[in-house]
Amino acid sequence: MVVKILGVGSSMREGSRGTLAVKIALDFARRHGAETRLLDLRQTELPMYSPDESDDPQARKVEDDINWADAFVLATPDYHGSMSGSMKNFLDHFWSEFAGKTFGYLCTSHEKGLTVMDQMRTAVRQCYGWSLPYGVAINPEEDFNSKGEITNATLSLRIEMLARDLTVYGQIIHEQFLRDLSSNEAATFVAHYRK
Repeated sequence: MVVKILGVGSSMREGSRGTLAVKIALDFARRHGAETRLLDLRQTELPMYSPDESDDPQARKVEDDINWADAFVLATPDYHGSMSGSMKNFLDHFWSEFAGKTFGYLCTSHEKGLTVMDQMRTAVRQCYGWSLPYGVAINPEEDFNSKGEITNATLSLRIEMLARDLTVYGQIIHEQFLRDLSSNEAATFVAHYRK
């Protein structure tokens, strides 16, 4: 099985370094054998989530990418210690599709972005998704040059590590989820996903 990774950039800023970091992570993931896609929420007209409106064509298109993916790398700016509204809206829309999938996190922040990544991790955990035990913080002014190239070798190595780990553990966890889904074993959280 080739693991399929969807990168999700949630900044509304043109030339976002967070979305650029997602693209770099996806490039590293391809080098480690993954198939990848990018979902740039700035370019996606995803409506504000409403539990009463479930048949939006744009949401269905995004849902196709979500269902395709075995793992995700999520990137958000740090807005006052929290994730962007577009990321929260994305997580609200597609919670039921995250079970048995692995997530990695990137955060552009002048600080460390720890509370931001913890909030994304908490939301994903509530949806029965799995998270890598670390995330990658990016300081856009210090880590990139004006051409959008990473100038911080440590950051580049950490993004590659995240991509590699997401490729490896994403595949392991999703394969086990699928095995549990097709088994009759009752003592697994996957049992309530069986039809």
